[in-house]
Amino acid sequence: MHLITQTKNSPPSSQWGFYISTFGMVFILLWLGIFKFTPTEAMAIKPLIANHPLSSWLYKLWSEQMVSNIVGIVEIAVAILILLSLKFKQLRRYAGIGVCIIFTMTLSYLFTTPNMFKHVDGVPVTDFFILKDILFLGFGISLLQSAKK
Repeated sequence: MHLITQTKNSPPSSQWGFYISTFGMVFILLWLGIFKFTPTEAMAIKPLIANHPLSSWLYKLWSEQMVSNIVGIVEIAVAILILLSLKFKQLRRYAGIGVCIIFTMTLSYLFTTPNMFKHVDGVPVTDFFILKDILFLGFGISLLQSAKK
């Protein structure tokens, strides 16, 4: 008994993982991007951005909320670019670059933000929320690779 049937316009089953990852990435970037417009998130990301050599200067130009808004705009723009890249394959390269930049930057906060690593029962632990970005970086690299095909 077949529960799922392939239609002429549906993606081949070998691409389901790609589409699940793609829509998952879009959903997360949109959600996080929208959340950046809240004072709670603006305050939460300030220690990360303020302690990073590539982004600390932003607070000299703009307020805590404006910096967070800019990050949110970038995340939302990359999410839209990913969606558009499903229809326009030539955009995949730019979407992949955007994803790689976002998640390389967030992963680097592990090393630039003070007190990110703590020892619990002799085991180094960190903010595991940021570690998910390893997978997202992998998706960005896959998106770049798929643009070459």
